[in-house]
Amino acid sequence: MRVLLLLLTVVAALLSNGCDRESRQVPKEISAILGKPAYQNATWGLRVVDIDSGEVIYDLNSGHHFLIGSVRKLLSVGLLLTAIGPRHEFVTPVHRRGPVANGVLSGNLILVASGDLTMGGRENPDGTIAISDLDHNEANALGNAQLTTPNPLAGYEALAKQVAASGIVEVKGDVIIDDRLFVPFTFRGEFDVSPIFVNDDVVDVTITPTAPGAPAAVHWRPLSSALGVKSDLTTSPAGTEERVELAPELPDCIGSPGCTGTVSGQIAVDFVPPLTKAPPLVRTFRIVEPARYARTVFIEALRNAGVKVNANAVGANPVEKLPPRNSYGPATKVAELVSAPYSDIAKLILKVSYNIGADTSLVLFGLTRGVNEIGRAIDAERDTLTTDYGINGDEFSFVDGSGGGLTAATSRTVTTFLEIMSREPSFMEYRDALPILGIDGSLGSVTDFMQDSSLTGAQGNVFAKTGTFIEGTAAGPVFRAKALAGYIQARSGRRLAFALIVNEIGAVTSLDEVFQTSQDQGTIAAILWRDH
Repeated sequence: MRVLLLLLTVVAALLSNGCDRESRQVPKEISAILGKPAYQNATWGLRVVDIDSGEVIYDLNSGHHFLIGSVRKLLSVGLLLTAIGPRHEFVTPVHRRGPVANGVLSGNLILVASGDLTMGGRENPDGTIAISDLDHNEANALGNAQLTTPNPLAGYEALAKQVAASGIVEVKGDVIIDDRLFVPFTFRGEFDVSPIFVNDDVVDVTITPTAPGAPAAVHWRPLSSALGVKSDLTTSPAGTEERVELAPELPDCIGSPGCTGTVSGQIAVDFVPPLTKAPPLVRTFRIVEPARYARTVFIEALRNAGVKVNANAVGANPVEKLPPRNSYGPATKVAELVSAPYSDIAKLILKVSYNIGADTSLVLFGLTRGVNEIGRAIDAERDTLTTDYGINGDEFSFVDGSGGGLTAATSRTVTTFLEIMSREPSFMEYRDALPILGIDGSLGSVTDFMQDSSLTGAQGNVFAKTGTFIEGTAAGPVFRAKALAGYIQARSGRRLAFALIVNEIGAVTSLDEVFQTSQDQGTIAAILWRDH
C-alpha cells in the first residue's frame, strides 16, 4: 500500500509540475478579496488541485513557507487515523494487584491510562461524542464557551461500578493511575500532558449575574475534592464593566488537601456574554496534575459505587508502587472502559481545533513507530512524510502536533498530503471529521458567502480545517496567519483539495478583524465550489 501511495504521489507530482506553469490565473472575483485594504501588507497563497486528475487549477505562491497554525492538525490527525484505522478504540483497563478474599482486595487497584482523550466524559446517549462549536478548552482565550451536556466523570463512574460488580467491596491498598504509556510533554510551556484525562483536563466554571450587590451565581464541574472553587464575584449595576479573574488558572496545588481556585471581580446585571450572547459565561481552571486529579475522582467514584477505599482520596499519585509495565494480565483485570472510535475523536479534534488532542495524537502516532516522546514522534512523522509519502522535507517545519508557534509549511505540502489522504481507506471519515462550511465546527459561523445567492450551495460542500496565529508583542497583538485547507465537493462534481493561506496581516485592534478574514476565506472557498 505504501509503495502504491508513493507511486501515485510521484505521478501526481509530475502532473502537478506540468500543470503548475499552465495553472489558471486567479480570477478577478477572488483577487478582489485578496487585494482588500486590510491585506495590503499581507502575503496570500492559494493552491487548488483536482484530486482525481491531478490538475493544478490555481497555484499562487505554492512554494512560500507560510505560517499555517492549526491547519497543521490535518497531518497529525490524518497520520494517526491512517496508522490505527478509523474504528480503533482505546481500552482503559483497571487491574488489581493482590488477592481478593471475601471481597477485600489486599493490594492496590490500578487504572492503566490508554490515551483515551474523552474517558467517557463526552458520550451522548447514542454513543457519539458531544461537540460544541465553542469548545471549553478555549474558553479563557476566546472569552466564553458552550459546554456539552454529558457527565464529564461518566467513564470513571462506569469503571467504579464494574469494580464493584467484580465483587470487590474494599481496597486495603492504594489506588494508582498508571500513566506511563508515553513520556509527558509540556504544552506550550504551561503544563504537562499525560495519557490520562478528566473533562479534557479542565474544571469548567459557569457564571451568571443575579441582582446588583449580590454574589454572582458561580457553579463548576466536575465536583471533586481534587479542586474546589471559591467565589468572591459580585453582581454590579447595569452598564458597569465586566471584570472576572480566575486565580490561579494553573493550580499546582492539585494533590494537596484543600486545593482551591478563586473567582473574583464583578459582572454587570445586564452583562451579555461574548460569542454565545446568552448566559452563562464560561471560564476554566486547568488540571495541571491530571494523574492526581484522576486518582481522586476515581476513588470518589469507587466510594459512591459502594467500594470502601482505605487510601486518602486527595494525595500524590504513588507511581513508585506500580509493577513493571508489561506485568498486567487478563486474570487481574476487574474493569475496562472502551472509547468511541478514533474517527469520532478525530472529529472532536478537528471540528473544535482541540490542541491537546492533536498533540496527543502525534505522540500516539509515535507509539505506532516505536517511540514514546513528542520530540521523537515529530522525527518519526517527518520520516513518514518524506520517505513514505514523498513530501519534500524542506517545505515544512513543525514544532508540535497542533500548530503552535512558528509552525510552517508550503501550500504544496498541505495539498499533497490532502491528495494522499483522499486515496486512503479512511478518507471519508477523515473528510467528514473536518469543519463544514456554514454547518459546524470552526466553519459553522462562516456564513457571509450566503449573501450571494450563487454561492449558497457551497454550504455543506466545503470540508476544511482553519488555522489562526495571533502573536503577542510589546506593541500589542499581531495577526500573523489565517489559513484554511481541505476539500471541496464542487458544484460540477469535481473533487478538489485546496490550501488558502494569508500571512502577516498586521496589528489586531479587535477580534472582528480575525472573524472577517475567516469570512473572506469562506467566500473564496464558496467561489471555488461554484466555478469548478
